[in-house]
Amino acid sequence: MGKGPVAGIILAAGMSKRFGKTKQLHELGGSTILSWVIDASIKSDLDAFFLVLGHESEAVKASLGGRLAEPRLSIVVNPDYAMGMSTSLQAGLRAAMDRFSSVMILMGDQPLLSPGAINHILLAFKSSDRDICISVHGGKMVLPVCLSNRFYDEIFKITGDMGAREIIRNNPESVLPVDMEGEGGFIDIDSREDLEFVNSYLGLK
Repeated sequence: MGKGPVAGIILAAGMSKRFGKTKQLHELGGSTILSWVIDASIKSDLDAFFLVLGHESEAVKASLGGRLAEPRLSIVVNPDYAMGMSTSLQAGLRAAMDRFSSVMILMGDQPLLSPGAINHILLAFKSSDRDICISVHGGKMVLPVCLSNRFYDEIFKITGDMGAREIIRNNPESVLPVDMEGEGGFIDIDSREDLEFVNSYLGLK
């Protein structure tokens, strides 16, 4: 079943309260945490990607350097980012929905996400007749996830600091789980301990 072009929505608008500083700008291996995700997206088969910024958006945008020249990348600034993740997801979808009949939701704090992992779930989603495709790693649902436009209206009903988890939970018959074992790491950097793990994983000090 053809799903048409798929756009990524990269959520990177938050205030990083648990981390203690703006993690989108935090240095990691000569780059930034967010830039690792952007680079993986650029190397992937996504048709486009919308980067949703909010907290310190100008500084975060400036940190991306030459990546801003990538023709598939669009910047979306969410003025309501302090009201939770749902507003950023909706801002990204608002920018993407007229041109793209499906979206992939990605997090800007998953630097171990590989282009291969993005392509793995993208191909599974496009090849299936399901309207939701979730990544499963270590027996748990992780991001990225894909959703077709069948659920766009539902996304706009989400409030607060929530993503699409409730939509996924309420529509099990529409969900295709994809085993992502062997596709790298899916850890979100929420704490200094997470950062230490990622540094160790990458062989960085």
